Amino acid sequence: MKQIVLKYCTMSNTFSDNSQIGVVATFSELVHTNFKGEMNALCWHRNLDGDFKEIVAKLSLKENITEVSPKDLIELQLSEKGNIAREIILNDLQLLADFGASPSLNLLKCYERDDEFDFISTDVYSFHVDRSPIATDTFLCTYHGAASDIVANAQAEQKILIPEIRAKLKELHDGAEEDFEDFLKENYFDLHYQLHQNAEPINLGLGHLWRLAVDHPKQEVMPCIHRAPVENEGEYRLLLIC
Repeated sequence: MKQIVLKYCTMSNTFSDNSQIGVVATFSELVHTNFKGEMNALCWHRNLDGDFKEIVAKLSLKENITEVSPKDLIELQLSEKGNIAREIILNDLQLLADFGASPSLNLLKCYERDDEFDFISTDVYSFHVDRSPIATDTFLCTYHGAASDIVANAQAEQKILIPEIRAKLKELHDGAEEDFEDFLKENYFDLHYQLHQNAEPINLGLGHLWRLAVDHPKQEVMPCIHRAPVENEGEYRLLLIC
């Protein structure tokens, strides 16, 4: 495999100047703006006040990923800045729930790693797209800790189309040739991508609420390629996702 050189775009010139990303000013715009052309990511760009670090410090991590309920948040004894952060999170959860989504707030140490094969990974740290049998989108917001990345579809290639990876997957497949494509889908190999040389991933930053296009039958644009970040050492992430 070629060595990939990643050039991360900065906040100042990324969101408004990138054809992949639409920037909106309200939640209503976020959920009602249609994806089109190369645009498969929408950002409700926000500069949030409040102390989200205080919330993370006062929550209890029970597993590597702990779901935090609104009740858990409400029970925290917080400073004025911490309370501002809490109200922002509760409002985001309510907005998404009222829209018909099922948001989850996660306190996150790390995700499970997929190290079964040395030539392909299917965990969320790998650049991938989400797939759904119904029309839906992925919403996410990182309030604290490392934030996710996205990349333009033109800057990546499905790993299953890379000859050396495809050859190894065919060796792994124990079945008829005509069942190979189904095998790839059933094991989620087709969802993962290899970045091109000099690809420029975009970091989603803190506090912005994002809507990412998902692969489903009614989707009119390419699904958004994204990945979870490697967590900062000794720091938990606070992530809203649905």
